[in-house]
Amino acid sequence: MTELAQPDTKEIVLADVLAALSDPVRLAIVAELHERREVSCGSIHLDIVKSTRSHHFKVLREAGVTWTRIDGVERYVKLRYDCLEQRFPGLLTSVLVGAASA
Repeated sequence: MTELAQPDTKEIVLADVLAALSDPVRLAIVAELHERREVSCGSIHLDIVKSTRSHHFKVLREAGVTWTRIDGVERYVKLRYDCLEQRFPGLLTSVLVGAASA
């Protein structure tokens, strides 16, 4: 198993997290990850081309919102809920509640 470069908890920057969560596609990815825990990147249905999908996952990973690992040819992604809660208490919960009510 391989893990991709992603920031340590103490390196997660609020502006980067908010920028990553400001896109509707990325917000939909986060909402689905909240429901499904860890999933392969390809199992999340998005009506976008593969390169755009990869870009959205990369933005989330580099901002510290998700954790991605590689197992064979599959990439698995999950929310870094505990890291974000430690760094910015209540932020992810508030964003998910707001997205659900929109």
